[in-house]
Amino acid sequence: MKIAMAQMRMGPTIEENLAKTLLLMERAAALDAELIFFPEVQLSPFFAAKRGEDASRWLVTADGPEITAIRDKARELGLCVSPNVYLSENGKPYDASLMIDGDGEILGVSKMVHIPQTENFWEQDYYTPSDTGFQVYDLPCGRVGIVICFDRHVPDGVRSCARQGAELVIIPTANLTTENMGLFEMEVRGLAVQNRCFVAMCNRVGQEGELRFSGQSILVAPDSRIDFKAGSMEGLYLMDLNPEEARRAQADCCWFEHDLLPR
Repeated sequence: MKIAMAQMRMGPTIEENLAKTLLLMERAAALDAELIFFPEVQLSPFFAAKRGEDASRWLVTADGPEITAIRDKARELGLCVSPNVYLSENGKPYDASLMIDGDGEILGVSKMVHIPQTENFWEQDYYTPSDTGFQVYDLPCGRVGIVICFDRHVPDGVRSCARQGAELVIIPTANLTTENMGLFEMEVRGLAVQNRCFVAMCNRVGQEGELRFSGQSILVAPDSRIDFKAGSMEGLYLMDLNPEEARRAQADCCWFEHDLLPR
């Protein structure tokens, strides 16, 4: 499985970020990537860290021009793509990742499940909790689950995907330089080894007002080794992984049968 992570610096408009998204898709396809995915809410500034801002202008819909352009490009390139956007669905706003196959078809929409509810986190002002739970998608290159940003802190996210047979779990995120990236790295390594799957976390970079995003996108293998780690610069990063390694690790795992989550 050859995947591409787009560690992006976001511009001030949806149009600019969409144009960059399409260009990165073209670059990934030219390098024979089978799947590309992106950081959290890639078409907008990170409004969720700014209490009180009206974020409705950043909402897009699954049948709107932005997602249609991404679907058309996926079909043109024969490339699977998972964009993360601020999605309006049935009148509610979601932090959502779509999974689009190489025919440009939407296989499903994964939404953030656990919304932070403390005074130090403001996401509850902007996002509706998922009504569909954690999902795994069958792609030509393998089985891929999606866990969005904050959901990686909650054990049921990656575990649910692994119990559904995910060989890779992708995590679009927006980590700041003020956060403990060493701790986050240990967290991702722990998720990979506990759930015996590859885990890839893709982050934003750059300065947005008072916020600076740290980058350090990472791919961790089922045995917790770090197969790839980016720096703090914008870039398109390609990596190969072997889904069979995850399948073997899960088959040999003795603790999947000792949790309370349904398959």
